[in-house]
Amino acid sequence: MSRLRKPARRRALSMTSLIDVIFLLLLFFMLSSTFTRFGDLPLTTASGGAVAQAEAPAFLRLLPDSLTLDTDAADLAALPAALLARAPVLVIVAPGEGVTAQRLVDALNVLRDLPGVTLRVIGG
Repeated sequence: MSRLRKPARRRALSMTSLIDVIFLLLLFFMLSSTFTRFGDLPLTTASGGAVAQAEAPAFLRLLPDSLTLDTDAADLAALPAALLARAPVLVIVAPGEGVTAQRLVDALNVLRDLPGVTLRVIGG
């Protein structure tokens, strides 16, 4: 006598683990992306093309606790007025040893919108 085989019963697929994985991926991508646009700081490196200047460039040495413009000690708040008096001028910014990226960005933020002032960053 031949026995009739019963068809194998299919188990229902659980969607709980798939939903958990999708939720974790969604959470990861939401937390790792930025939704605001940070201010752009246009930088021109010193390796760019030659710039014709009538005067010698100004050399701004940025140190962790002070800064010097050419060879004179300077204050960050008074720096724009000193550079505007020399405009048009090329300012070469050289961060010293131990200068944080935030200090460099603060200095560049003060100087970036000055008319007639071109910034170049050298060193590292």
